[in-house]
Amino acid sequence: MNDPFRISRRLADIKPSITLAVTARAARLRADGIDVIGFGAGEPDFDTPEHIKDAARRALAAGETKYTHVAGTLALRQAICNELSSAHGLSFGPDAVLVSAGAKHSLYNLFMALLDPGDEVVIPAPYWVSYPDMVKLAGGTPVIAPTRVEEGFLLSPAALAAAITPRTRAIVLNSPSNPTGAAYDRAALEALRPLIEERELVVVSDDIYRRLVYGDFRFVQPATLSPKMASLTVVVDGWSKAYAMTGWRLGFAAGPKRLIDAMSTLQGQSTSNVTSIAQAAAIAALTGPTECLDEMRHEFDRRRQVIVPRLRAIPGVTCFEPQGAFYAFPDLSAYLGRRAPGGQAIVDDVALCDYLLDVGRVAVVPGSGFGAPGFVRLSYATSMAAITRGVDRLADALAALS
Repeated sequence: MNDPFRISRRLADIKPSITLAVTARAARLRADGIDVIGFGAGEPDFDTPEHIKDAARRALAAGETKYTHVAGTLALRQAICNELSSAHGLSFGPDAVLVSAGAKHSLYNLFMALLDPGDEVVIPAPYWVSYPDMVKLAGGTPVIAPTRVEEGFLLSPAALAAAITPRTRAIVLNSPSNPTGAAYDRAALEALRPLIEERELVVVSDDIYRRLVYGDFRFVQPATLSPKMASLTVVVDGWSKAYAMTGWRLGFAAGPKRLIDAMSTLQGQSTSNVTSIAQAAAIAALTGPTECLDEMRHEFDRRRQVIVPRLRAIPGVTCFEPQGAFYAFPDLSAYLGRRAPGGQAIVDDVALCDYLLDVGRVAVVPGSGFGAPGFVRLSYATSMAAITRGVDRLADALAALS
């Protein structure tokens, strides 16, 4: 019998976001009156800075509520160009910039515009959960290149070489990384550069956490390594993380005009422009005071210095020291194969996270969703009180396994 609502084949291998699923389940428990401490969402717990909200209010009052250019207002795209020049020394014109509804949307547009069926994209693991599925939706094939915690979760030239085939079109570099907090310094990028340049791979540089780096680490944009790398790199960035603007849905891509034009064509037939009021706020974010950004970054760093030692103090747990972003990524594989007090087997990290939520009342995200089974991700974009109570709950729940 014909099924009038048969779902398209392109979605057959696409999975829902595991981070959103964990966050939604924790929210449902809270709605039922259950005290759950959530480490799931990668969302700053700070409010958007006041001068940015003021700019949105002024835009509303001035009637700036109409359609804009699909790629974004000229004023915003010029502000982005100025920011890329100031931050990285990169020279872009406004016609090489596309503003989209979040960096996630920018990445989706990029893969859809770049890839044909069978084209391959190298994605280092652990990876942000959406990269492989976005590549698949565009008809491409994600090729997962493993990294090792002993090497700082950084892609090695040998692992890159092993992943490259005649069908390879691009490589994704997310620095600092979600979920590990690992970041590429100049030496690590220089080690990859010869292979990238030789094969002329498109570098998808996801810089959404680039303002959130700690200690002596300094962010390096791959396009600054050489003129050849500059010609191969597409910069993807946005306002969500550093500016606490997740709900505003603002991101951008900057790169070769030919690609940006194709992405703009796609966006013009899907969403058209980003909200006009949000664009006015984005200009204020890029051109306004930065003290608020430093305050948020310092607080994330303070939390980092608390959560990592507390996780390492749990028997059998090791935890990488993140250099950026706001995630801790401990290895809990020592607890797999054990049994909960009720008798249920902890067969994998998904079962472990279910147990931690159901029994420990703490929400963390399974590492298997990031291509790293046995690990879990904790977002420390939450209060210090939640961090201390939550890790205590985590430790108690793990100790109860036998």
